[in-house]
Amino acid sequence: QVQLVESGGGLVQAGGSLRLSCAASGRTYSIYAMAWFRQAPGKEREFVASISWGGGVPYYTDSVKGRFTISRDNAKNTVYLQMTSLKPEDTAAYYCAAALSLRPLSSVRLDFYDYWGQGTQVTVSS
Repeated sequence: QVQLVESGGGLVQAGGSLRLSCAASGRTYSIYAMAWFRQAPGKEREFVASISWGGGVPYYTDSVKGRFTISRDNAKNTVYLQMTSLKPEDTAAYYCAAALSLRPLSSVRLDFYDYWGQGTQVTVSS
């Protein structure tokens, strides 16, 4: 079992910054990759960024590339999402996810991941 707890969400004005954290506990030695997804009201949950646990190789969706940075601290079993130049369209509940294996699926798919956090709300005002 892996438990994920997100933190760091809040209300910020357009152009501002937030840093999200996701702390993992349990079978953390089994983690292959971690990712951030987001879901706005009335929309489907979408991929934001991912990072491999061993090599720390990041991957971003085009809409956040250059503005968001994903990173990880293996010693703390924590993944971060540094969000800068925030836009109102970034408003969503942000979810942390963990994958325990490399599946024959794209890592941007929800079913690539085995565990999910409860989410943290990010609201960007204009």
